[in-house]
Amino acid sequence: MSFTGKYQLQHQENFEPFMRALGLPEDQIQRGKDLKSISEIVQDGKKFTITVTTGSKVVKNQFTIGEESDIEMLNGEKVKAVVQMEGNNKLVTQVKGMKSVTELNGDTITYITLSITFSDNDHG
Repeated sequence: MSFTGKYQLQHQENFEPFMRALGLPEDQIQRGKDLKSISEIVQDGKKFTITVTTGSKVVKNQFTIGEESDIEMLNGEKVKAVVQMEGNNKLVTQVKGMKSVTELNGDTITYITLSITFSDNDHG
């Protein structure tokens, strides 16, 4: 399944906790939660270019599945991250204790963000 296409955000889960974890001020979170973004995705094999337009803000990221890339977060911060493919319809990234999943279902995309916590037992 190819991700290539232009998608209007229909649904996102855990937006507010995710934005707080990124350090965005509450007023920006409240303004942003009702904005509908448009994502344009170009997939060429394992290489992706994703351009997300939310209001007047445009964030463009390029990455290759399984390779470390510089990713610009919605708050403008640049981080190093590795994007993995799960199945044939999910892009998964772990950044700053958060797991972000971009899931393609037919002609719609869902963004799901989960916080991840590690117990001492996970580190041996």
